Order: sequence, then C-alpha cells, then structure tokens
Amino acid sequence: MTQSTSAHPASPSLVLVRHGETEWSLGGRHTGRTDVPLTAVGESQARAAGRVLEGRSFGLVLSSPRRRAVDTAMLAGFGEELEVDGDLAEWDYGAYEGLTSAEISERFGEEWNLWVNGVEIDAEGRGEEAADLLRRDLAVIHRAQAVLEKGEDVLVFSHGHFLRTLAATWVGLPVSGGEYLALDTASISVLGFEHSCHVVRSWNRTPWAESVAAGSPEAGR
Repeated sequence: MTQSTSAHPASPSLVLVRHGETEWSLGGRHTGRTDVPLTAVGESQARAAGRVLEGRSFGLVLSSPRRRAVDTAMLAGFGEELEVDGDLAEWDYGAYEGLTSAEISERFGEEWNLWVNGVEIDAEGRGEEAADLLRRDLAVIHRAQAVLEKGEDVLVFSHGHFLRTLAATWVGLPVSGGEYLALDTASISVLGFEHSCHVVRSWNRTPWAESVAAGSPEAGR
C-alpha cells in the first residue's frame, strides 16, 4: 500500500464520481477525447448523485474538462465550486476512439483487453500508454493530498477508465490494477485512509439504482 505522508485523524476522503450515462457509454463505445453530452437518463443519474452528496463540504471540487463530466458536476449541485483539471480527462484511446471492444477485437483477430493490450496510437499521434496515465494519476493525487492533509475532503468528477486507474494508483497498484475496479455511470466511490495507508473505503455506489429499487418518484426524472 502507498503510505501517506502524515497522520489523518479526521480521516478525510477523496470522493470520485463517474459522469452520467451518454449514448456512447450506453453502446459500449470507447469515449476518450470525444465530447458527447449526457442523455436524459444521465442527467437524472447526476441529480441522484447530487442528492447523496448534498450538504457535504469539500475543500476542493475538480472535474475533467469533458462536458459529460462538467455537466454531471453541475447537475449534482457543485457548479459554483468547480475547477476544471485537464489531468482528469478520460484515457485517450487513440485509434480506438468511438469503437466497441468487439470492433477492436476484429482488428486483433482475438479478444481485446484494454488493460492488457493497450491502445493503438492513431495517425495524428494520439493515444495514451500506462505511463501517461500514471503521470496524470500522480498529479491528481498530489493536488488532492494538499487539501486532504488539511483534513478537508476532495470531490472529483471524471470518467470510468481514468478513475479506475486513479484508484489503483492510490492504493499502490499498477495502472493495470484498474481492470478489477468496475465503475457504473454516475457512481460514487470513496478513497481514504486507514492508519497510515491509502485504502478504498467504498466503491461503485449507484444512487440512481437505489432510487429505482426504492420506487422513488425522482428515479425517472
């Protein structure tokens, strides 16, 4: 486990929110740099996440620059506090942008796994390797750490694959460890501390699914 640099008696948390549903996430298309909007369902999911987080105080609120993440943050009620951080953008999938895993597998002639096979750099030189993601993970953690060490929580709005790499890096695993940390749209996860260790305190809570299960009148809005 990665060691923290100081004691954290207040047990501050790094709260992660994946953006709400988009047409591309619904269809399983790899959405990195493409700026697609939330669906109506995605907007409802974002509001459900906001209801769970309502009333909590955060020393820092960050978002990926992609509109699906920014819109999720705003619909969740954090638009006034929001700061955009380019390091929170989704994995750049290079030549695989917009393709499903099945479509990518056709190019390989075998089953393709992002975490094992990585991406193909496109003709314009776009695409990220594990080292690129690790650099961004560490930059986000460093920025959050300065706030966490003051005993304040940090809230982050970002993307499925990137947040999985961030959590893996947080607990001292390689970026590829994110393979085992699946995230649903508009889910809430919490990274934090136990004694001097970085830990995952909760993972992939989906307030919108809870609303549906409870029969909430807000669930379909």
